[in-house]
Amino acid sequence: MATYNKRGYKKPKAKPEKDTEEIFDDSESTTAEVFGTLDEGANKTEQWVSKNQNAIMIVIGLIALGAIGAWAYTQYVKAPKQIEAISEANEANKYYELALNSTGTQKDSLYNLALEGANGKYGLIKIAEEYKGTDAGNIATYQAGMAYLNIGGDKYQKAIDYLSQYDGGDSVLEAIAQAGIGDALLQVGQAEDAVPYYMEAADANPNEFTTPKYLLKAAQAALKSGDQSTAVKALERIEEDYPEADQYQTAMVLLGQARAGAN
Repeated sequence: MATYNKRGYKKPKAKPEKDTEEIFDDSESTTAEVFGTLDEGANKTEQWVSKNQNAIMIVIGLIALGAIGAWAYTQYVKAPKQIEAISEANEANKYYELALNSTGTQKDSLYNLALEGANGKYGLIKIAEEYKGTDAGNIATYQAGMAYLNIGGDKYQKAIDYLSQYDGGDSVLEAIAQAGIGDALLQVGQAEDAVPYYMEAADANPNEFTTPKYLLKAAQAALKSGDQSTAVKALERIEEDYPEADQYQTAMVLLGQARAGAN
């Protein structure tokens, strides 16, 4: 059987295979270009480093000096100062503890001894001042604020000043300090200003014991200042989150009053 080609059809010519050496030549050329680019970039970097090496060395030196300085400060200044502060605070702490556990007429005298110092030792005021930046100095600041708060009278502003300087992070003492500021403000007739401090105290270290206590104080201060809306919010948190709290029944009575006043 005869086989016919289509008119005009030409068998395509086979493509000549690229010479292996040519492939390698192209590859080597591309590689050379890449390395050439890299070398050029490296040269520019080296030139920049060479041009700015003095500034670079200064920056590195400053970083190193900062790290060494921080280490030296911690090792040779802060640590010894902390040990010294703890030793110095023993006498003040003794009178502070006695005052806390005292119910008699000597209470204010004991707090004053804790504040001013006795037997040749610093009191809380001096410790807070001289050892500022140490843990002992920070605790002394808290204790001084609470001492002034307990003495009362014309000492409420000093209580606010010291407790405001205390840094307790998210600890229970931070909650107590914030509530202490609220108490002092309430005592000097600033109920409205006391509310946010009680709310901060409630949130500083949330737990089933202090949080409902401070929420109730916030609500009472808010009601005293005529802010029913804030009082309702604080009391509803007790209702929803702390039904087992000792403050629950009192909170529910006040909640009814606050809701009625808000409407």
